[in-house]
Amino acid sequence: MKLKYCLSGFILLLFFLPGNAQTTKTPSSAPSQPKIIVGMMVDQMRWDYLYRFQERYTEGGFKRLVREGFSCENNLIDYASTITACGHTSVYTGTSPAVHGIVGNGWYERSLGKEIGCVDDESVQLVGATKSATGQSPHNNKSTTITDQLRIASNFQSKTVGVAIKDRASILPAGHAATAAFWYNGDDGRFVTSTYYMNDLPDWAKKFNDRKVVDEYYKNDWNTLFPINTYTLSTEDDKSYENTANGEAKPVFPRNLKQFIGKNYGAVRTTPYGNTLTFDFAKAAIEGYDLGGGKFTDFLAISFSSPDAIGHTYGPNSIEVEDNYLRLDRELADFFNYLDKRFGKGNYLYFITADHGVSESPGFYLEHKMPSGALQAADFAEALNTGLRAKYGVEKPVLSLANYQIYMNWEEFDKKGINRSEVGRTVKDILLKADGIANVLENESLGSAPIPDHIKSKFIKSYNVKRSGDYSVILQPTWKGGSVKGATHGTWYPYDAHIPLVWMGWRVKPGYTNRVTGMTDIAPTIAAMLHIQMPSGAIGEPIREITERR
Repeated sequence: MKLKYCLSGFILLLFFLPGNAQTTKTPSSAPSQPKIIVGMMVDQMRWDYLYRFQERYTEGGFKRLVREGFSCENNLIDYASTITACGHTSVYTGTSPAVHGIVGNGWYERSLGKEIGCVDDESVQLVGATKSATGQSPHNNKSTTITDQLRIASNFQSKTVGVAIKDRASILPAGHAATAAFWYNGDDGRFVTSTYYMNDLPDWAKKFNDRKVVDEYYKNDWNTLFPINTYTLSTEDDKSYENTANGEAKPVFPRNLKQFIGKNYGAVRTTPYGNTLTFDFAKAAIEGYDLGGGKFTDFLAISFSSPDAIGHTYGPNSIEVEDNYLRLDRELADFFNYLDKRFGKGNYLYFITADHGVSESPGFYLEHKMPSGALQAADFAEALNTGLRAKYGVEKPVLSLANYQIYMNWEEFDKKGINRSEVGRTVKDILLKADGIANVLENESLGSAPIPDHIKSKFIKSYNVKRSGDYSVILQPTWKGGSVKGATHGTWYPYDAHIPLVWMGWRVKPGYTNRVTGMTDIAPTIAAMLHIQMPSGAIGEPIREITERR
């Protein structure tokens, strides 16, 4: 019996020795942490752009990304307000507008009695511009970001930098504790920052600005990369539902950009050279701050704003959009080569996603006999104000319309003792007469709204009690706020909400999943990979196909 017990104990001991436990992980050849994380957001990039133009994509750009990376093919924005500032904040906080409070690019701030911009901050000043002005900061974001958490985890020895043409696209991802955030000032063609981050631009940024690189881009004008008659995945040049930009008479190629040299630095936003500018400054930031060269992981949050400007103006089926993505593909290939050489393959973690997608132009839908239309906010605002004024005698019943939200002047209604529920029924009756409006939801009662749970959840995640309006207006599918020209976003529908998410590099194995993932899952996934705390307001979950395949 003693021998039996001894053998049992010996076997049990062997089982728990290192190398024999079932939980032991296979050693990885990858370093224990990446030198740098590069988070890349492409403003207005729908998921299908990964594949739509792939016949002419190079092997080193989007094709390499899909080939070597792990793609979350069914990645969706998990709230209703698919707007730029909401998207950039949600990716980096891992939460939705209901929590982080960035409910739009701007909103009506009841505490101030006026509309404000999402990153406006009267307590700071612009730095680096030729003219002094009030600056911007992330102070309106109520949650920490994954970039903040990286700084905290390293006792602020990690460096985090944001770069974009749009201020909000740089500031909100870079985080509250950022090393720096830079954005482009079209008035003078310079990258700027604010006193929130520093009192003077670094020397490397000044040297970059002094080069006036935009003038060099303008010398090339903008013509198509390939013969224009080969752009068979796009509509012909010059459709009636395309808008124009930069004073052009017609939306046609070629674009004369030489005329802007030395005087119109804002015009670059609506050309693919806005992407070139962003890549060039991002490389300068990597080298200027020696990102990836220290003991701890650094983070570059880079966002490309020009695809949004081009898409809004010409629409997603335009030659302009196709040519933009063909050019972006080539520049992405060059950027990957740059990262490979500077950090080494497998030493950096890269992901690409978007802040939102985009609908087709209503003119395009109507041309092809599909339901669509355009709804001017001013039109239904006038009907709403007129109807409420006539029925209740309130001179200014609506304070603001923003982000498909209605902000009511409840103070005036309350003075007259008017029941809010009755007002709500009137609001709905008036607005539902418009063909382009599918529904009107009372935000404080979203939980009991008679709509599918999937949609209801998105609106609940968008509603911030302090900053959102009182009612949410849901447009009909394929309808657009504004005119039938151009294109826009902002709704819960798949064309606005289905965005790419592809990971590549450090400890990422090639593959894909068609399981639904969410925008708010990105920050928790990074936190899990790095073994750091997720952002303070995070509601997303780590994407296990990434975290468990290392």
